[in-house]
Amino acid sequence: MSFLIILILSFACGFFLPWWVAAIVAFLAAFFISKTSLQAFCSGFAALFVVWAVLALLKSLPNENILAGRVVQLFPLPNNWIWLLMVTALVGGLVGGMAALSGMLLKKAFK
Repeated sequence: MSFLIILILSFACGFFLPWWVAAIVAFLAAFFISKTSLQAFCSGFAALFVVWAVLALLKSLPNENILAGRVVQLFPLPNNWIWLLMVTALVGGLVGGMAALSGMLLKKAFK
């Protein structure tokens, strides 16, 4: 349940608001909905991994991945834009997982 809430709200906010709003969404969803710390981290990680991968694809595909191809040359990655997409999604997943875990731990602290 928290996975879907984080996924939908983060995806909707990803078009109009800054990137860090997704962390607030994951934090609040885990604070109010999640039952365990592992479930909170996994749902936050998975939801934001998917959201950031989809948003990166939606931004990259219309320009035929030209910018992503040039950016990937700056990093020690194989020269393929898909690697940059995976690193972006991984960073987003870690942000979401840590934010959701923080929300769950704050909830436990108040009990």
